[in-house]
This record gives sequence, C-alpha cells and structure tokens, in this order.
Amino acid sequence: MLYHLFHYLDKIFDIPGGGLFNFISFRTGLAFILALLLSTMFGRRIIDYLQKQQIGETIRDLGLEGQMSKKGTPTMGGIIIIIAILIPTLLLADLSNIYVLLLIITTVWMGFIGFLDDYIKVFRKNKEGLKGRFKIVGQVGLGLIVGLTMYLSPNIVIRENIEVRGDSQRVESVNYSKHDIKSTKSTIPFVKNNNLNYADIFAKAGEKAQDYGWILFVLVTIFIVTAVSNGANLTDGLDGLATGSSAIMGVTLGILAYVSGNVNYAGYLNIMYLPGTGEMLVFAGAFIGATIGFLWYNSYPAQVFMGDTGSLTLGGIIAVFAIVTRKELLIPILCGVFFVESLSVILQVGFFKFTKKRFGEGRRIFKMTPLHHHFQKQGNSGIQAIIQHPLRALPESKIVIRFWIVCIILAAITIITLKIR
Repeated sequence: MLYHLFHYLDKIFDIPGGGLFNFISFRTGLAFILALLLSTMFGRRIIDYLQKQQIGETIRDLGLEGQMSKKGTPTMGGIIIIIAILIPTLLLADLSNIYVLLLIITTVWMGFIGFLDDYIKVFRKNKEGLKGRFKIVGQVGLGLIVGLTMYLSPNIVIRENIEVRGDSQRVESVNYSKHDIKSTKSTIPFVKNNNLNYADIFAKAGEKAQDYGWILFVLVTIFIVTAVSNGANLTDGLDGLATGSSAIMGVTLGILAYVSGNVNYAGYLNIMYLPGTGEMLVFAGAFIGATIGFLWYNSYPAQVFMGDTGSLTLGGIIAVFAIVTRKELLIPILCGVFFVESLSVILQVGFFKFTKKRFGEGRRIFKMTPLHHHFQKQGNSGIQAIIQHPLRALPESKIVIRFWIVCIILAAITIITLKIR
C-alpha cells in the first residue's frame, strides 16, 4: 500500500525521497525491520493474551529430559509470525505482482489450516487435531492454486539463458531471448546445462508434450507443498528448531529470488531470468524478520510455541517460494533438515511394520523419531534400536544449534550450486 502511495506521490508531486520506494533493497530492509518489531514488541502482548486464555500446549510424556517442563507453554504463536509477515508485505510490496500475491495467499491458506488444527487440539481437547485427510486436502488445494496459476497467468514467464561461446568453446557471454515465454523449465543442481523442461519427458507425445509437461509440473507442485509443509511440522519439536531453520532458508530463497529477477545477476550466473521475482525479496525480508523476532520468545527455554499455525505456514511458504523461482529441485538440499526429519519418520514406521510382520515383533532404526528426539534419548535405555549413538542424551539447546549449523551449510551449498556445474 505504501509502495503504491509513494509511487503515486513521487510521480505527481516529485516528493524528495519518495523515489526510495522504487528500490527493492530499501523496501526489503524496511520490511525486515517492521516484521522484527511487530514480532518482538506486539508478540509479547499476543503471548500474554494466550496465557490469559490458558491456550497451553498439551505434552505427552516421552521420557525426554526437560519435556514435561514445557507443559502449559502457550501455543498457536504462529499467529505472531503470520501477522509480522503480512503487515509489512501489504504495506511495502508491489501488490500487483503475481508472485507476491501467491505468497500472501499461501500464508493465509496454510495459516488457516494450521489454526484449525491447533484450535481443535486446544479448545476441543482433541490431541489428534485436524484429521490428516483434511490437512492433505488443504495442502493439495494450495498446490493446485499455485500450479494452475503458474500455468494460466500471463505474468508468470521466463527468459531462458542462451550461452554465447567463443572459439575455445568457453562461455563468453549469456544472452536472453527478446520475448517472454510460458515454460515448465526448472533448474537442476550440479548439471552444466541446468535447465530441465518437464515437457521434454513427454517428447514422444508431439504437440501434446507441453500440456503433459504442465500436468506433471502441477503434480510436482502439489507433492512439494505437501512434503515441505509436513516436514516443517515434524521439525517443530524443539525450542527454536523450526523457527531458526526457516529463517536460514528464507535468507537463501530471498537471494535466489533476487538474482533470478535481475537480468544482470542472472546473466552473470548463467541462469534463467524470471521477470518479477525480484519483488519477492520484500516478502522474504518480512519472512526473515518475523521468524527472527519470533525466535526471541521461541528460543530455549521457549515462552511460546508456534503450533501448526506457524509450522505449516512456514513450510508452505518455503515450498511455494522455491517453486515459483524454479528452484524446486534444490529443496532436498536447502530443506535438508526438513527432509531428514521426515525421512526418519518414514523409515522408522516402515521398518517397524516390516519387522513386526516378518518377525512378529516390531524393531526400530532410531531410538525415537522425528530425528531430533533420537538425540534427546539416552542410548541403551531399554529401546531396541539399531542406532544407539549417541549413548548420552544431548541437551536440547545443543541439538538445536547443531541443526542450525547443518542448515547454514546446506544453504551455502544451495547458493553455490548456481555456479558449480
């Protein structure tokens, strides 16, 4: 709103300093600061309100150190994150930008699903929360919205990078076609000619190949939205773990969006130019500010939990951000923490069911899942698990910081994949 207002005032009255709002970097900095202030200053009031309403977390005794001390800690704190993201974005971003609109829809959509889940747990006293099938329907619905919008919107286009080679076959420069095109192309990490066209998979289909490519792209979008949002939800089990990890991912995605939306940086990195994605950096600034500000209260020992209201929202935003910047194939690297947490649960459940059917007794790979709980559990504590290391339970704060370090390493790898091919 302020972006459009100052753009109008600067155009009509030529107000000194009004042109600053034309710069993405300036608005991103403001969005970050405003989100940080909202989540820290007004976050305290929301936490106090949650405490007065006795909206506390119900804790199951899993035999983990310090676990029961969390009982009664206010939950549904994801509301703080959502507010701190939306207000700066609505004030400072270009609301005519289709990418920004998709991210706003994602925030509201996933926030609503998470809020319903938390509401049922807290107020209906149903520990199961929103039934899994309804969560899946909501996630699939968002995936359809994003995928179909990318297919139908004339504003979501690409310009493919065209290499100009010299006599030595070395890339001398990178050019872009004069016209924007609709395409199902994406980025493949560690590959020299790193543009993958989903339509090429159906090359034998002839004229129908592009249509089939879009169908596959929409299906991939649905899968990624569902997987990443659930991965973030599983990761939200220790104080500050999901929040800090999401902030690191947000920084990385902001960088990817900016370089993809800037023709000079895109040309230097020899990647696809995506007109309009640079505006997503303003949203990324709000996202980073909101998560860091929330971490003020969510770090160990947590004064508030984000609940599914926050975790599903953060996961959905990260997924959509990666998809619209055509970097969805980088998600296993960037979201490696979410990926491993989800994989640990899948392997644990699958192995337990297999061994129970085969041997009549279920066996485990890890002491406990999701993976962060494995490190909290004492080794050789009566649990028959293949992996008992570490034998000594690690303090919660140490586990969280080590996971953050891993997340930073993965973020760095994600960025350098743009040049390492």
